[in-house]
Amino acid sequence: MQTVVGVRFKKAGKIYYFDPGELTIAEFDDVIVETARGVEYGQIVIGPREVKDEEIVLPLKIVQRKATKADLEKVEENRSKEKESFRICEKKIATHGLPMKLIDVEYTFDVNKIIFYFTAEGRIDFRDLVKDLAAVFRTRIELRQIGVRDEAKLMGGVGCCGRSLCCSTFLGDFEPVSIRMAKEQNLSLNPTKISGICGRLMCCLKYENDCYCGNCSNKKIVAPKQGSRVVTVDGEGKVISINGQRKSATILLDDNKTIVVAWEDAVEKDEQ
Repeated sequence: MQTVVGVRFKKAGKIYYFDPGELTIAEFDDVIVETARGVEYGQIVIGPREVKDEEIVLPLKIVQRKATKADLEKVEENRSKEKESFRICEKKIATHGLPMKLIDVEYTFDVNKIIFYFTAEGRIDFRDLVKDLAAVFRTRIELRQIGVRDEAKLMGGVGCCGRSLCCSTFLGDFEPVSIRMAKEQNLSLNPTKISGICGRLMCCLKYENDCYCGNCSNKKIVAPKQGSRVVTVDGEGKVISINGQRKSATILLDDNKTIVVAWEDAVEKDEQ
């Protein structure tokens, strides 16, 4: 077991473990840590806790210090520089005539590296662009090509539900989403209705799927299959729809009446 803290470097970003060392730090504290990219500013999102050695990548780097007022001013200064760097990079891209779209610019805390995020249809030869940018900023330059899901996460927006995008507010990592998940939730398979603004299947299909499948309940209640023949207290009928969250089924009885019953009250005929 080892005591760790979880640090996040950007909103809805991935959480990384660090050793708190001798520091007394708590959740929501701002800290300065050393990473593979250099010295970075981040926020504690998981307070000191003990985790098993197999859950972390050893050796852990130690939190250098709590962020000071001067550190916070440095962060704000870097953010101002990022806006100017964005404009300069866009002009350089246009000058070189490269078929790429600049999405975001990120400075490391110590300005040891500047990262430019972009999207493009295919691979881009940006070596001359990197040379130009390095000559302007006189520091290490990294151009990182990202996908449409990462683009939506960085830029943010509003989903079809009317709320801010999940990926840009709280989802730290993307998980695979399949069309089967939409089928299990009885959703329309119209791509425009189950796709996010990135054009890919909505992330919420994944993290809500377990509830629709009944896996979030301690009770092992099996849902009747849609289209199967079942017996209820009101008579026999056919399952025409399933509600995974309420664990109920809509039954069309043989006398053309429609009823809604709990899963356990609809017994499939082959089970009798």
